[in-house]
Amino acid sequence: MIVRDAQERDLPAIVALYADDELGSTREQPGEPLAAEYRRAFAAVTDDPRTRLVVAEADGEVVGTLQLSFLPHVVRRGGERAQVEAVRVASSHRGSGLGRELLTWAVEQARERGCVLVQLTTDAARPDAHRFYESLGFTASHVGMKLTL
Repeated sequence: MIVRDAQERDLPAIVALYADDELGSTREQPGEPLAAEYRRAFAAVTDDPRTRLVVAEADGEVVGTLQLSFLPHVVRRGGERAQVEAVRVASSHRGSGLGRELLTWAVEQARERGCVLVQLTTDAARPDAHRFYESLGFTASHVGMKLTL
């Protein structure tokens, strides 16, 4: 597996990964042509020096993705934290260890940057994901809340 920064040509595959589960299938619109909003968002994410959108590639195919953002804070003595979001692995590769490799890569990036912690959110309706993150050492230490606008 190769982890690399996403390129615009990867965007259809990334959106397809987001749509490749019960929750994402109701929110995302994969296929060509992609909605212009995806391309605008991709440009904003990739232009942000504190954010990386990466893909996991196996045998030349995009089979995983995540977004890694670095957030400055005053708390924890001004320590920067890493935020992991939008983790997806193709259904054909789930259970293969690819997700573990991808998250291990993200944690190592945070460690190399000197972050004081890595945080992520996961939908309450994803108990398998909760067990997976816990197996990597993450703890459910906070209650996350969202307000859809």
